[in-house]
Amino acid sequence: MVDDYIEVLFDNNVLVTERLTLRKFTKDDASDVLEYASDVDRFEYLSWKGVQTIEEAQKNIVEYYWSRPGIYAIELNENKKCIGCIELRLCPEHDKTSFAYILNYKYWNNGYATEALLTVLKFCFEKLDFNRVEALYYDGNDSSGKVMKKCGMELEGVGKQEKKIKGVFRDVVHYGITKERWLSLK
Repeated sequence: MVDDYIEVLFDNNVLVTERLTLRKFTKDDASDVLEYASDVDRFEYLSWKGVQTIEEAQKNIVEYYWSRPGIYAIELNENKKCIGCIELRLCPEHDKTSFAYILNYKYWNNGYATEALLTVLKFCFEKLDFNRVEALYYDGNDSSGKVMKKCGMELEGVGKQEKKIKGVFRDVVHYGITKERWLSLK
């Protein structure tokens, strides 16, 4: 069963929208990864510490991005710049997946995260044939929740002080969408 999903991911390793291409990372993305992943001020709500050097960015690409299927670089079509990442975390035994994303703050409020997420949701329901897609964010990072809501996902609950991030207990906000809801929104 897992192999079926992996095969679909490998067969669809590039997803193209009007303004974006979601694709596998390359070594040439290291400076762009460093740009979005070294801004520690933007990592307050992330458990990931980011990267601080070009060598760390290269290592992250090789050891993390390349090692898992379902991780896509978010590239602007107009200039081929990698502005972020969106990752699928498969859970085939429950016919679902979750996702996480990060976007270079210089490109916030342009609809890029929404465009990337809508593309991934369509892929999850129409190609991978999942029944459910879910995600979470840490309270305070409300712009992430706004993207999920724009894409038709629904608030499912809040886990009070559910996770300790960088020494601070954070409420975890849970969103989800079923295939049935996705199809009803079309």
